[in-house]
Amino acid sequence: MKISIRWLARHVDLSGITPEQIASALTIHTAEVEGLEPFLPHLAQVVVGHVLSREKHPDADKLGVCRVDVGDGTLRQIVCGAANVAGGQKVAVALPGVELPGDFKIKVSKIRGVESQGMICSERELGLGDEHQGIWVLPESAAIGKPVAGEVGLDDWTIEIDNKSLTHRPDLWGHRGFAREVAAIFQRELKPLDLTLPQTGNGPRYPVKIESASCSRYVALPIDGVAAGRSPDWLRALLFAVGQRPIDLFVDLSNFVMLDLGQPNHVFDRNALDPSGIVVRDARLGETMRTLDGVERALHTSDMVIASGSAAVALAGVMGGEGSKVAPGTRALVLEVAAFAPGVVRRTSQRLALRTDSSARFEKNLSPTLPLEAAAHFARLLVGLDPAAKFPSPPTDVGAWQDPACTLELRPARVRQLLGDDVPDAEVAAILVALGFGVEPRGAALAVRVPSARATKDVTLEQDLVEEVGRARGYGRIPERALVAEIAPPPRDAGWHRRLLVRALQDRLAGAARFRETISYSFVLDDLLAKLGDDAEPHVRVVNSGVEGSSRIRRSVMPSLLGLLEPNRRRRDSVALFEIGKGYLPERGNERGEPAEVHELGLVLARPTQQDARFDQSALAVLRATLLDVLRAAGHGQAAERPLVSGEAPRWAHPVKGVAIQAGDARVGLVAELEPRLRRALGLTGDVDSDAAAALVSLDALLAVGGQAATFRPLPRFPGVKVDVAVLIPSAVRAGDLAAALEQAGKGLVEDLELFDVYTGGTLAQGTKSLAWHVRLQAADRTLSDEDVQKYLSRVERAVGQLGGMLRRS
Repeated sequence: MKISIRWLARHVDLSGITPEQIASALTIHTAEVEGLEPFLPHLAQVVVGHVLSREKHPDADKLGVCRVDVGDGTLRQIVCGAANVAGGQKVAVALPGVELPGDFKIKVSKIRGVESQGMICSERELGLGDEHQGIWVLPESAAIGKPVAGEVGLDDWTIEIDNKSLTHRPDLWGHRGFAREVAAIFQRELKPLDLTLPQTGNGPRYPVKIESASCSRYVALPIDGVAAGRSPDWLRALLFAVGQRPIDLFVDLSNFVMLDLGQPNHVFDRNALDPSGIVVRDARLGETMRTLDGVERALHTSDMVIASGSAAVALAGVMGGEGSKVAPGTRALVLEVAAFAPGVVRRTSQRLALRTDSSARFEKNLSPTLPLEAAAHFARLLVGLDPAAKFPSPPTDVGAWQDPACTLELRPARVRQLLGDDVPDAEVAAILVALGFGVEPRGAALAVRVPSARATKDVTLEQDLVEEVGRARGYGRIPERALVAEIAPPPRDAGWHRRLLVRALQDRLAGAARFRETISYSFVLDDLLAKLGDDAEPHVRVVNSGVEGSSRIRRSVMPSLLGLLEPNRRRRDSVALFEIGKGYLPERGNERGEPAEVHELGLVLARPTQQDARFDQSALAVLRATLLDVLRAAGHGQAAERPLVSGEAPRWAHPVKGVAIQAGDARVGLVAELEPRLRRALGLTGDVDSDAAAALVSLDALLAVGGQAATFRPLPRFPGVKVDVAVLIPSAVRAGDLAAALEQAGKGLVEDLELFDVYTGGTLAQGTKSLAWHVRLQAADRTLSDEDVQKYLSRVERAVGQLGGMLRRS
């Protein structure tokens, strides 16, 4: 947003205060200033000239030779091609040495044989607009030889503030709001501004009907007797200073009121509207309209329009329509000033990629008290510029709106406590009054009346008032003091244990496991839910979702992770992601209607498909090992795998290729390959064909089971023995069942088991497979002998035989 210093001076006396001081003060007290620049500094070098005569060029029919007085005692001869230059005019003259926009440096030159000692400038040549059909004729009052900037009100400075610094302050989207800040900071009086309507006629009010719940107030003021023309120079100068291009009186005045008070408005050609008047309604299915930028736009039923008859004539809060713009010579107008719901305006603006000064302001939740004030401001300015302007009827003012102004209690003692400074009660009250608040004593406290412009979203708590006092007074004035506070350890409650578990999982996954953590929005896209087959499940729904097609809240973290696989696979070969977050189950809501929350750890792993990959290099094998390792590191070493039972796998999981994770008698999670059809639906085919697996763990279940505290294990006093065991068993026997048999055969001596080879086919009988294990035997009280090893292998042979297999000894 751009702020004009000259514009601010219309509202507050700035004498004795430099632009640099104002910019610095605003940064400290209000919002960070990103830039301060003089407005069109070259205009300080362009001077006012008086054309004494104009004669025909001797060698060019379209050129004239002018004698110009620039106030230095020397008449200048200047060749000019503008048709409108004439003797007696005051004009803008750039003398030799002056550099104009576009790196155009003026110098003495000959034009068709006649010397020209400068240039008489048009508005475009000075960077003031697109007008270049003739030279810029200045007011008769302009003093000869003086810089043009000062004579026509263009000696200005522009302050630039990033919009993000003002998002929470609807009152600062106009110069009046910034002027109040400057007045409070420099302890000046804010100049009064008459916001009452001028006299109106007694004709019938203009018909307006509100049919959309997103419009709380609509003011329509008919205007007669004045046609669009060129705006006065002072108005054009102020608009130029803040980056607005002057167009005509009505457009310029509309923009001026918006930039002055922060309230958007729009002028309709009354002759282009249906006699039935205006209807504010939601757009209809399939409806279109052409906006002022000449683009035909397809509307959505979530858009709000201003309609007249059967046609939409404006996109509410965003842009007017081409069909109702003011035609040349029109003297019958309607001024619209309204209050629109910020969410509706924002969605329409985003969907159409049509962000305007109007939509930017409506998005900030403007006060509904502003429309009538802005209409009065427009009307008074118009009458001041053209006394022929008439208002045939009182303004139409409809809508079910309420003044958001409220009263808050502020304890001065609380101000001193929170700021850490001894601010007197009288100073607290004086600061708030200067900022536009009403203050009345109420015992030991103050009753503070929050004005409408600050009450919509900005000031709602006592702490907000404390912040107002602190920033206006200056945080730099708060004395430095040593922090003195009691340090107490956090209570070891359920939340403490949950935080410890989350931190342990994050550390292990982001560290040794080399997974990347994601933090996703809880909103989930409808098309992703359809791919997962979860769109029929009950979901918490959001009214006025910020993104189209994401009106539902996730039931689990898994959809958020699965939606990230395909775009990340296109950037890298291996994608390993995890998220710790919550899902929301409306069917298990409490008596207040709040959904139940489930706290989960989700993991996904995707890598290019390899046809000849080892058995332990698949995404499922790696993810299984990773998950068990992570759970052990988090104190859940008792977690173990078991086969999935029928119907246990969620829709995203392969019904067979997966395992459940069990801790005691409770299932705490599962890990599985992605269901093949889902893998294709997610786009993990073709050039990003992927071997993909996912895991989901319930943190609530883990906490209910309870973890095991880390304990010290001394190094073994005696060496262990490593034995390789190869077993031929039927293909139907699970590796997990065989591992359990190998461990039981050790009678407590098996310290570790590692499967290192799986073989099928070749010389093996059909329906059989060979599994090979590294087994480490360890005794706490002795060194194991060969006899111990042979006894172990004998027990293994019997156990394997019971499973239908045989020990391979060769």
